Amino acid sequence: MANIGIDLGTTNSLVAVVMSGKARCLLDEAGTPMLPSVVRYEAAGVAPVVGAVALDQAPRFPGRTFSSTKRFMGRSPADCAEDARIFRYRMDDAEPRFVRFLCEDHAPVTPVEVASEVLKALKARAVECLFGEPGGAVITVPAYFDDAQRQATKDAARLAGIEVLRLLNEPTAAAIAYGLDQRASGKFAVYDLGGGTFDVSILDLNDGIFQVLATAGDTHLGGDDFDRALAALVFPDLASRSDSEARSILAGAESAKRALSAAGDAGATADLQGCAVSRTAFEQAIAPIVARTTDACRQALADAGLSASDVDAVVLVGGSTRVPYVRQHVAQLFGREPYSDLNPDQVVAIGAAMQADILTGSSQLSDDLLLLDVIPLSLGLEVMGGIVEKFIPRCSPIPISASQTFTTHADGQTGIALHILQGDRELARDNRSLGRFTLKGLPRLPAGIARIKVDFLVDADGMLHVSAKEEFTGIETQIDVKPSYGLTEDEIEAMLEASIDNAETDVEDRMLIEARVEAEGILHALDKALAADRAMLTEPHFERISAVAEALRLLHVSASPGDRKRISELSHELDEVSATFAQARIERDLSLALSGRAADTVGAELGLNADGTRAGPPLDPSAAPAPSNHGRTSYARS
Repeated sequence: MANIGIDLGTTNSLVAVVMSGKARCLLDEAGTPMLPSVVRYEAAGVAPVVGAVALDQAPRFPGRTFSSTKRFMGRSPADCAEDARIFRYRMDDAEPRFVRFLCEDHAPVTPVEVASEVLKALKARAVECLFGEPGGAVITVPAYFDDAQRQATKDAARLAGIEVLRLLNEPTAAAIAYGLDQRASGKFAVYDLGGGTFDVSILDLNDGIFQVLATAGDTHLGGDDFDRALAALVFPDLASRSDSEARSILAGAESAKRALSAAGDAGATADLQGCAVSRTAFEQAIAPIVARTTDACRQALADAGLSASDVDAVVLVGGSTRVPYVRQHVAQLFGREPYSDLNPDQVVAIGAAMQADILTGSSQLSDDLLLLDVIPLSLGLEVMGGIVEKFIPRCSPIPISASQTFTTHADGQTGIALHILQGDRELARDNRSLGRFTLKGLPRLPAGIARIKVDFLVDADGMLHVSAKEEFTGIETQIDVKPSYGLTEDEIEAMLEASIDNAETDVEDRMLIEARVEAEGILHALDKALAADRAMLTEPHFERISAVAEALRLLHVSASPGDRKRISELSHELDEVSATFAQARIERDLSLALSGRAADTVGAELGLNADGTRAGPPLDPSAAPAPSNHGRTSYARS
């Protein structure tokens, strides 16, 4: 059985396969490779209409025809409210966790179900062309799809009865097609502008190794935005039009866009519902949209440690790169004409088919291909004080794993809460939450004694798996991060921009939090020691310790970033002034332990339980604090 490659696109989708050592897209009965990603639902029990027919008849059936639903994959209703308004989709208000479209004469449908119908149609085409069931499939996704969006894609494939061999980033698929086709080497930028998403990746191709150096993009930018900008030139009141009229106008705008892009004359015009639109006016309308790709390109170059002049070639991918203004913008941005010999509509599917064929283990294409992709945003864990401990930095090659060992913050703590985050800011509140889980059943040990090892694993599909294990008892738990919705494009851009713009203040905030958490631990330990052994101190010594402790306590409560250094100084001073007190207590405890008295008597005097653990009530695991990762007195990271 042959493996297939699938480009599941916002506007159009394709399926390709390698035959006789050459990758090619499979055609429908009309000889067309592209399947419009449009689905119309009929009455219950009747198969949906998929593809060109559904697209052509969309103005007649606006209430049950769905297109561009890739924009809604893996996102929450709150994230999609504006898109739903633009596309005239009505969402089920009774479902706050994920998007579900209301559909005339049919039960509500999700974006995953719509995508599965498109995938079913592509699979049926493959069955017909291959005279049998295909093997597995490599399915492409935007490089900036997060865990939820990738999981939604895999769910859609499962509904369609397709075995997913791998999820492959679209720019990487294009690079495979380009690199294997041209036997190229060097550093390349893949500029991928499709119907609804934009990605740019910087790759190093060398001796069969495809290494992604950096990636950036916008999962909410593409040809759909061009269509609306063009339509607004003639119909500024589009929002007030009926659903049927709006669908018809946008369909006309897409046709006009194609006509203007294909025209060789810069002064060309196209008809839009009886009105002539010039190419100049069209380009002026889309200029702000195309400009939004600039920042992502510069970010990717910076992450790769390159300048535009270091790039050997620029590869164009996606139907929207057929627009002449886009090509001009890319040429100006990178200082060279982009490469466009391969069909930009088909190159992603072809690259996916090549990768699928290589995964058979008997490919004629390459025996030595090594593909190294990257993650777009950092992954980490919230620790005490609300700061982020990064496990895997953005642009790290995948698959990748990382682990760290943490400990508890409170005596007798029997549970630890793990909060997984994605983003590049220093504080947890400024990043995106991917999931939470709790490791319960920890032994009741003093703070800082338990050892909890946390492992992060990002697989070849870019999916995250997290596990935690307490090393003394062997208790462990794990989670496959599958949030009900994912990052929006604006959040991704804002998170990257904010991590750069706020880098200095973020570090100051983090250092202040670390100093405050450390001071809190010292004060807590001191309070316990004084409550038990105040009598061991002379009055002058007690007053000196109390004065420093009170100064630290007051500053701890009202501290601002400028107080960080003073908090650290007071913490250090309190350590020094209480050092002889701590030493006296240790010597007293040793003396008791070695005095030959019964062990249970000594333990009782030291405040220990029969099993040797510190006495005190257990904490409620449901209210378990975050792990501690550094400090001097009450906790430490290994």
